[in-house]
Amino acid sequence: METEYDQVLHYVAQVKIADQINDSDSVKVSCFNEIYIWIGYNSAKFGNLHAATSIWPCNTVSVTSVLGGTSDNTGSGIARRLVMKTGLNIILACNIPKNNPLLEAKAEKMLIAKLIDLGYTLSTPLRAT
Repeated sequence: METEYDQVLHYVAQVKIADQINDSDSVKVSCFNEIYIWIGYNSAKFGNLHAATSIWPCNTVSVTSVLGGTSDNTGSGIARRLVMKTGLNIILACNIPKNNPLLEAKAEKMLIAKLIDLGYTLSTPLRAT
C-alpha cells in the first residue's frame, strides 16, 4: 500500500524544468533569478519582507510588502532600487528604522558594493518610466 509520502514523492518526480521538456502532459516549472537579502540593525529580528520585480516591457518596478509594513517602508525603496541596478527579482527583509535615512543610505551602499563584487549588477541600470 502506497503512503501519502510515497504519493508526494511520485508527483515531485514528475515535475520537470520547462526548458528540458516539450510534451504538454508534464507540470512545468519556470526558474527565476532571485536574490534573497536580509538587512538588520541592532537586533536579529527578521523585519518587514518586501518582494520586487521588473515589469516587462515598460521597465517599471513593482514592489509589494509580503510580511509586515507598508509600501512606504525603508525596505521597499531599497528593493526597488536593487531591481533597477541588478535586473533580478529581489526578496528583501529589512529591519532598519524608518526615520534614519543616513543609516538606510549606508546599508544600501554597502549592499551595492557587495553585489558589484559578486557580479550581480547590470552594466546599464533599468530606467523606470
